[in-house]
Amino acid sequence: MIYVSLIAAFVASILLTPLVKRLAFRIGAVDAPNYRKVHARIMPRLGGLAIFLAFIIGVTILYSFLVHTKHGSNEALLAIIIGACIIVITGVIDDMREISAKAKMLGQLVAALIVVFVGGIEIEMVNLPFLGTLDFGLLSIPLTIIWIIGITNAINLIDGLDGLAAGVSTIALITLAVMAFIMSNVFVLALAAILAVASLGFLFYNFHPAKIFMGDTGALFLGFMISVLALLGFKNITFVALIIPIIILGVPISDTFFAIVRRVRMKKKWSDPDKSHLHHRLLDMGFTHRQTVLIIYGIAVMFGLAAIIFSMAKVWGAILLVAVILTAIEIFVEVIGLAGKNYKPLLNFVRIFSK
Repeated sequence: MIYVSLIAAFVASILLTPLVKRLAFRIGAVDAPNYRKVHARIMPRLGGLAIFLAFIIGVTILYSFLVHTKHGSNEALLAIIIGACIIVITGVIDDMREISAKAKMLGQLVAALIVVFVGGIEIEMVNLPFLGTLDFGLLSIPLTIIWIIGITNAINLIDGLDGLAAGVSTIALITLAVMAFIMSNVFVLALAAILAVASLGFLFYNFHPAKIFMGDTGALFLGFMISVLALLGFKNITFVALIIPIIILGVPISDTFFAIVRRVRMKKKWSDPDKSHLHHRLLDMGFTHRQTVLIIYGIAVMFGLAAIIFSMAKVWGAILLVAVILTAIEIFVEVIGLAGKNYKPLLNFVRIFSK
């Protein structure tokens, strides 16, 4: 049944994307080039709708199987689908009319609240090494909402090149599926795998040179789903388990974090757009469009592998791995100027120490 669902979602994504492309032109959901964009012609940007519909088809086929198992619940699945519908509606409206950031945030907040209060999905506690259990209590709900909205927007922020957000999301979803398999979480495994193949089918049209963009419809939907699936797979366990989804989503999280750092240093609003994201910096260094996307894919794969290794490590090994990952990220950020061309504290320290 799972294999049938995967095949159906993949085929549906391939077949639906051209239809969604026609719909995008008809309803005016197009992306015009500007100084921040790398494309030079008007592009349809409703592609995320095809991913969503393909996912729904796959889940519908699988639903009768899931409800008769002990993995997952009707409430959780229902809440996820309702929340995803709200996210997709928000994205479709934005792709058509470019609504305000506050309006988009409202849609994300409503979707997150449904996941928490209808689905009962939240981060309640975590077991810290050497310190015991930390119960979040009243903070569990706001922390969960912040996580969902944060990851949802992180995926949206990296959607700047052909195939970038879809590819990075697919890699993250495959990693989540692998981790769910290791942890025998069939519910998360099934949903992550179905969404991964739906995104992969869309990549046939979205990889450079793209014929259609996923738009906010796709970026917000993928970000929302990844954030919720990560919560379902790793909530209420150990500190090590809580770090796993952060490592899996290392590319969008680090890009978002250093974008905020960059804007704070330049005394701009954290929400102000710019042209200094990871993909922009790699393009400025002389890499081609396709090379830049493949490099970021490679980074995403390394984060995914690191997450899997991290899950198998002992406490001290996990701490050492996190230290190595953070150091590597900092060096990479300083070399490419992701936080600003003059932001090089670690490299400057090394230069001073080596003299």
